[in-house]
Amino acid sequence: MSTPPRHHGAIVRAAAALFRRNGFAATGINEIVEVSGAPKGSLYHYFPDGKNQIAEAAIRFAGAGLVATMEKLEQEHDTAASMVRAYCKLLAGWMAKSGFRDGCPISTTLLEAAPQSVALTEAGREAFAGWCAVIARALVRDGFGKAEARRLATLTVSAIEGALILARVEASAAPIDDVAKSLVGALQFK
Repeated sequence: MSTPPRHHGAIVRAAAALFRRNGFAATGINEIVEVSGAPKGSLYHYFPDGKNQIAEAAIRFAGAGLVATMEKLEQEHDTAASMVRAYCKLLAGWMAKSGFRDGCPISTTLLEAAPQSVALTEAGREAFAGWCAVIARALVRDGFGKAEARRLATLTVSAIEGALILARVEASAAPIDDVAKSLVGALQFK
């Protein structure tokens, strides 16, 4: 039986948190080591290809967390609209708690590294596809056709990502709240 990686998870979590706050380019390897508490040798042991490989793992980690959150909300809410409203409420709270310094670790990393890095681009594509899939599934459950559900899921993710940027710039949850209200109307099956 092999032992679980001792510092791998800490490195990935630290990188995701730092990328969310500072972006990819402004986050250095030494900072990831310091925040993770892992020895620098562990970083290169688990991620021999360096920062891009860490970023790929961080994107996958963040994407899995996002999908898990959305799936939990999907189970707790009867409609896609109420699920999205609840998610936006969570985001607004997280942003306020960070003093509006945080953002999405997926987007902040991809804006700087995609499409130059094929691996990061693919990890981001998978993360966003997973997010959209949960929303689309909930929309189909509400009665939307698959094609319309896919389009509305893309609109939802795009609107939320834009709201996060505006919330950060304005240091206010108002953009997230505004987007949530608008999405609720757009996601109602008529």
